[in-house]
Parts: sequence; C-alpha cells; structure tokens
Amino acid sequence: MSSGLSFASNSVWPVIMFIAVIMGGLLVGNTLKRYIPFLKKSLIPVSVIGGIFLLFVSSVLKFTTGEYLFNWSIFCEGTKMTGIEMLEIMTYHCLAIGFIAMTLRKSDSKGKTKGRVTEVVNTGITTVSTYLLQGFFGLAITVVASFIIPKLIKASGIILCFGFGQGTGQALNYGSIYETDYGFIGGKSFGLTIAALGFLAASIGGVLYLNYHKRKGDIVIRESVSQLNQEKVEEEGEVPMVDSIDKLTLQISLVFVCYALTYLLMYLLGNLVGDGLKTTIYGFNFLLGTLSAVIVKEVLKLLRKTNLMHRDYVNNFLLNRIAGFAFDIMIVAGIGAIRVDLIKDYWVVLLILGVVGVLVTFLYIKFVSFKLFKNYEHEQFMVMYGMLTGTASTGVILLREIDPSFETPASENIVYQNFPAILLGFPMMLVAAFCPKSDMATYITMGVIALYFIVLNIILFRSLIFKKKKKAAKE
Repeated sequence: MSSGLSFASNSVWPVIMFIAVIMGGLLVGNTLKRYIPFLKKSLIPVSVIGGIFLLFVSSVLKFTTGEYLFNWSIFCEGTKMTGIEMLEIMTYHCLAIGFIAMTLRKSDSKGKTKGRVTEVVNTGITTVSTYLLQGFFGLAITVVASFIIPKLIKASGIILCFGFGQGTGQALNYGSIYETDYGFIGGKSFGLTIAALGFLAASIGGVLYLNYHKRKGDIVIRESVSQLNQEKVEEEGEVPMVDSIDKLTLQISLVFVCYALTYLLMYLLGNLVGDGLKTTIYGFNFLLGTLSAVIVKEVLKLLRKTNLMHRDYVNNFLLNRIAGFAFDIMIVAGIGAIRVDLIKDYWVVLLILGVVGVLVTFLYIKFVSFKLFKNYEHEQFMVMYGMLTGTASTGVILLREIDPSFETPASENIVYQNFPAILLGFPMMLVAAFCPKSDMATYITMGVIALYFIVLNIILFRSLIFKKKKKAAKE
C-alpha cells in the first residue's frame, strides 16, 4: 500500500533548504573573511561572520516583510516548528556532539607529568574563577537594570558567564531555561547575543593585544603553520583510512552512539528528578555527553586490552574535524537564531554586560597569567582570554599567532584543565539553576559566588600567599 509521499511535495525539501542556507552563510562568511581587510586582520572566526551575515539578512526581512528568513514556509513547511526553533535545536545538539567528539579522542601522558600538574590545575581554577567573576558582575548589572526594565529578570546576568565562558550552546541552554521556566521574555536571544558579543570581544580584543605588545617588542607574531602538520592523520594500529567501511563513518557512528547513550541518561535522570528539574537535566546534554563518551572510550580500551578488539577505531584527526564542524554549525546557527525584536529593550544592558565582561575577564586573566605562568605569560593569556570570551577554538586561534607550533605548555593547559574545571565548575551550574527562583535566591547566589571566588583564589595563589607568610615568620 502506498504511503502517499511524493518527493515533489514541498514538505520534502525544507530540511535540505534549511541546511543549505546555513552552509551558504558559512561560505559567505569565508569569502568576507578573505577579502575584507578588517575582517582578515581581526581573527573573527568565519562561523561568527557567517552567523552575523544570516542574522543581518533575517532581521532586514523581519522589518520589511514581517517575518524572519528561517520562518518562511520554504524552511519549515510540513514541520511543527518554526525555522528559528529549528536553529535553536541545531545549536543545542551541536554543542553536545562537539563535546563528545573531543572527549572520544585518544590522549597521551603528555601534560600530566608531576612538574606540569600544578600549572594544569591552576589553569582549571582560573577558568572557574573567571566564570564566577563574570557571573557576579553580570548579576550586579541586571539586578540594578531590572528596576528600570521590568521585563528583565534579576538572574539574567549570570548568563554572561555561560555566553562568554562556555559559548553559544550553554548560553542558549540557560536562556531557554529562564525563558521557559521563569518567563524571561527573549531569554534565548538574550543568551545568544551575549555569546556573539563574546566572540567579537575575543577576536577584536585579541588582535589589539597582539598588536600592542608587538609594537612594544614583547612578542613576535610568527608565520602561521598549518594545523594539519600538527596532527597525525593516521596512527599505528588504527583501522585503515579506507577499508570496507570509511574511517570517517566509524567516527561519526561512535559519536552518535554516545549521543544516544546521552539521551538515555537524560531520560532516566529526568524521570528520576521529576518535572521540576527535568529542563535543567536536558540542558546539561553536553556534560552527560562527555560522561557517555568517557564510558564508551573506556569500553573500547578494555576491548583492546583483552584482545577482543585488535585495532584502534578512534582517530583523533577525524574526531577533531567532527568537533570543528559541529562547533562551526553551532555558532552560525546560534547567531542566526537571535530574534532582535525580542531583545530591543535589552540592548543597553547587553552592551554594558559585554563591555564589563571584557574588562573583568581581560584584567583578571592578565593578572593570573603574569603572576603564575612565568616564561609563557603572553601565550597563557592569549589562549585563556580567547577561551573565556569565545570558545577553546578561539583561544587556540589567538595562541597560534604567537606560538604556531605549540612549543609552550599553554595549549596543553587548556586541554588537560577540563577535568578540574568540570569538577570545580559544577556548583556554578547548580547555582545558576537556583538563581532565578526568586529575588532572594538571586542575592544568595551573588553571595555564594563571591565566597566561592575568594576560596578558589586562595587556592590558586597558595604558593604566593603562603610563601609571603613563611617569609614574614622567618623575619
């Protein structure tokens, strides 16, 4: 019996057209990056330029035709969602897929030697401390602004640490939670805008810093080296690149098996905690995705160790490409999903959050880098500043300008700091979920953040603090 589906139907093509426009935005972004001198020098990622281009086109259409580009019927006919909602879903899923691909990568013992552990741990503490600083100042701004703008909830400022510190996906997650559960009108677009401002701050601010210190003679901007030369395309003992199944297909299969396991974990936890925290659990898809990837990674290691599996199925080069693809799509879709009509009343607050976020991040990371990371303070500053205003990829882009061969430990620091950062940063995610419950909850959150920041910085500067005390005791 025929299903009645006709491939000539308009409902068959919306998803393809949708993806084609996203990819077209990336191609336009790449062209603009290559031929506009300011963009070429700015180090702004192509995905950000592509996202801003799509946002511009979509917003112009909104104010001239009354509808955003992706809400046109060609993109969502036959679906139960608007095009903007599809962009948000794409951003949400790409965040977890990118994290899973990064976690599945094989790691060696480099960077974990005894002499390096302190610097790796300090990098992790710096990451979380910066989140806390961004969150505190963000809350301080929106608490004051909420008395002027009634639609703005006091807790919204904490999204600054997710938009700047963790990027588009997490900014969308918390913006969505605040919008869905607490009635924050435009919460998703608010979070996505903060993330976009963070990318601009990372790219433009990073170039200004590089040029300033280049003129002073503190750093040398070396000729770039292709990232391909830094990675092995195929390592000994791995499945051949072309076999009865393509090696890329294997990597994608592993990633999606992990993501299916992630959904199972979220489903079980969501039913366990009930409707009250269900949205929050699903907002942690990237974290549970990381856990799923660790489980799958350990199973593969066990199979190899027991000789039940004779070859390595994981390839770092291809997993890096998958993660890069996912994050590029996440960024362009996230920026393209911003609804300017919903945040028109928040522009002043958003700009203040952006400026203050840049200043506190810049000053704090510079202070820490020059105090604790001697001999490569500029490299540590560049990679940390880029990561904590954009993403880890942005940090690496900035680092490569002065350390293209990754000769300093800075690049290793941001890779291995993930474990201490996740452990120390998890309470931040819990207080962010608690923060919007009431005005009092927001004030309590600010106090908890301030106290946690003090504790972490005593630990971070332990060598300097206790060294001074010992010196004073001797005298």
